[in-house]
Amino acid sequence: MSKKILCKKLNKELPALNNPPMPGPKGIELMNSISEEAWEMWKSHQTTLINEKHLDMSDPENRRWLQDQMDKFFNNEDYESAAGFKALD
Repeated sequence: MSKKILCKKLNKELPALNNPPMPGPKGIELMNSISEEAWEMWKSHQTTLINEKHLDMSDPENRRWLQDQMDKFFNNEDYESAAGFKALD
């Protein structure tokens, strides 16, 4: 049985990440506040942003921008979405 946390993105108790999703303090913070489900949602959204914006992840500025989008995503603030994306009804 996996550990559960109150996910700040989805605002409900859900299974926690088993390991920090990135190194350092940010990874520990995410592991303690974001559920597996929210992390999977972010990974999908992140891939969309990288592809649509043609981000070069070797560029520190692009990495900083993506990190800012991740913070906004998990804090339920306004974050960048795919321009051509339309939700299914």
